Amino acid sequence: MSIRYGAPQRYPSQATQYRPSPAPPQRPAGNQYAAQGYYGQQAGYSASAGPPPGADPQLWQWFSAVDTDRSGAISVTELQAALVNGNWTRFDLDTVKMLMSIFDTDRSGTISFNEFAGLWKYIQDWQNVFKHFDRDRSGSIDGAELAEALRSFGYNLSPTLLSLLEQKYASGPSDRYGPPPGITFDRFVRACVAVKTLTEAFQRVDTDRDGWVQMNYEQFMKIILSAP
Repeated sequence: MSIRYGAPQRYPSQATQYRPSPAPPQRPAGNQYAAQGYYGQQAGYSASAGPPPGADPQLWQWFSAVDTDRSGAISVTELQAALVNGNWTRFDLDTVKMLMSIFDTDRSGTISFNEFAGLWKYIQDWQNVFKHFDRDRSGSIDGAELAEALRSFGYNLSPTLLSLLEQKYASGPSDRYGPPPGITFDRFVRACVAVKTLTEAFQRVDTDRDGWVQMNYEQFMKIILSAP
């Protein structure tokens, strides 16, 4: 099974570049989905045992289709094989690992049905965001669309930073039918999560909110290496 998704401006001071505003879809807090379950059921059901009580039959069908080895849990490779962009390319492995790290709340290395329910909703929420900002309906996000999306989330990045983001996350030309070169859905999610993660890490150090921080090398490396 494959799940397919697809005038000069003055920039504010550094302190207001990351002023909180409407945010992109949120990661689950703590073990929200693992403890309670998206439908309130216990984790650990095997695919052959049938859906847990109260589970959405359609969601269980999708979960079972992705769980190709019938282990009752989804691995990184199974999840990557199931998620494709509008040009039928698989999700970037780093994006898949990021999703796993967010939703594998019991740190088992796999995604249970409870965790899959949360992941599925998260992807659907991001799909709506992607479609909203893909103004030209090309199936990919260009630099202007990325800037608009980040501004709506409250991240007023400079043209230099926006250009670096676009270079880092944009895909090259595809040899298949699909959207033109640009930022595909999977990379768009990762770019936005990376900006959010790095901004929040900076804010924790910038205690007086003046847009300037002083940190040592280890603190800097921890912030960078924690980014998706």
